Amino acid sequence: MSKPKIKVAELFAGVGGFRLGLEKFNKYQIVWSNQFEPATKTQHASMVYEAKFGKENHSNKDIALVSANEIPNHDLLCGGFPCQDYSVASTSNNAKGLVGKKGVLWWEIHRILSEKENKPKYLLLENVDRLLKSPAKQRGRDFAVMLKSLDELGYAVEWRVINAAEYGMPQRRRRVFFIGYHRSTKMYEKLLNSSKKNWMIENGVFAQAFSVEKENNELNFINEFDLDNNIVDISDNFNKGKKLSPFLNTGILINGTVYTSKTVALYNGKRTVLGSLLQNGEVTDEFFINDEDLPKWQYLKGAKKEVRTTKDGFEYNYSEGAMIFPDALDNASRTIITGEGGKSASRFKHVVMSDRGLRRLTPIELERLNMFPDNHTKLEGITNTKRAFFMGNALVIGIVEKIGEELYKKIYD
Repeated sequence: MSKPKIKVAELFAGVGGFRLGLEKFNKYQIVWSNQFEPATKTQHASMVYEAKFGKENHSNKDIALVSANEIPNHDLLCGGFPCQDYSVASTSNNAKGLVGKKGVLWWEIHRILSEKENKPKYLLLENVDRLLKSPAKQRGRDFAVMLKSLDELGYAVEWRVINAAEYGMPQRRRRVFFIGYHRSTKMYEKLLNSSKKNWMIENGVFAQAFSVEKENNELNFINEFDLDNNIVDISDNFNKGKKLSPFLNTGILINGTVYTSKTVALYNGKRTVLGSLLQNGEVTDEFFINDEDLPKWQYLKGAKKEVRTTKDGFEYNYSEGAMIFPDALDNASRTIITGEGGKSASRFKHVVMSDRGLRRLTPIELERLNMFPDNHTKLEGITNTKRAFFMGNALVIGIVEKIGEELYKKIYD
C-alpha cells in the first residue's frame, strides 16, 4: 500500500523555494500558498509563482487579511518569514492577554495556528541565524518568545542552524530551520521518549539529514532550561543583562523545557563550487565591468582605514578588511544578498573573472547557487535586478529537499 502525500500550506512563498524542495520526490503536495509583498504595487514574486505553478489555490493577498478558514486543512505548514521584532505586549482588549506587533509576520503564523481548528501536525520554518541571538539587549528573547508561543499551541520544536556549503551545496548561506511536531503526533511521542542528546546528534530529522560529529567535546554540554514564565514576561525580561544567547546552533523544545547544544557539521561527499556553475559564452555585455567603473569596485572591495564625517559634521575613524576580489571559483560562493542585481559598484555583489574579463553573476548563475532550475524566475516584465532580488530572498533548495525526505521517512517509519 502506497504511503499518502503530506499536504502542505506554504506561507511567504516567494518564488517557490519550499515548494520545489518538498515536491521534488512526489511525497508532498502544496494545497495552498500565499505570497504578498506589502512594499510594492506590482506583485513580482507572486507573478513568478503563478507562472510556474498555476493560480489554483494560490493567494496574492496580505496574509493579515486572510482568515484561517480560507486556508484548507493541511498536514504541514511551511515558510521562511522575516526576522523582525517579535516582542509582545499585554492588552486589556485582547481576551488572551497578549498581542504581537502589527505587521510582524510571525504573529500571522501564530494567529493561523491559533484559529485553525484542525491544526497542522507539522511545521517547517526558516529564518536568518541571528534569530537565535536577537535583539542585542536581550540575547535570544525573540526565539524564546517564538518557542514559548509554539509550546502553548501544543508543539514540540527541533532546530538547527545549517550552512548549505558545509554539506556540499554551492553557497555559504547560514539559516536556522525549525520543525514543529504537534502533541497529537507520533513524532511528538518519539521525541518526548528519546534521549535529547541522541535526537540532536543522531536520531532526529536534522541529525539524519545533516550529519554532525559524534565525538566532539562541545556535545557533552547541553544547556537545559525551562521557559516557565508567561509569554509577556519572557518578552519583557528574558536573558536581560547577559551578553550571550542561551540558544546554541542545535536544540529542542518540548513540554516547556529547552535542550540546546553546539554541533559541528560532518560531511565527506561531493562539493559544488562557484566556478562549476558559471555560464560559458552566453553572458551579455551588461554584466561585464568596464575599465571606467573598475576603480570604484576595487575601492569598495578593498581594505580601508579612513576618517569619515557624518551629516552632522562628526568625524570618526572607519576601517574594514578587504574582500576577495574577484570571488574565488574553487569554493562555494558567498551569500547572495537582495541587492545583488544592477550595474552599480558594490562591496557585496559577486564578481568573477572570465575569459572576457571581470563580470557580475547572471540571474541563471544566481538561481544555480540556490539550486533553482535555470530561468525559474525569467518572466516578461521581470528585470534582471528583480530576479537577483528574488534569489537574495530565497533559500537553498537542497536543504529543503533533504529535510523533507527525512521528515517523510520519520513520519511513516
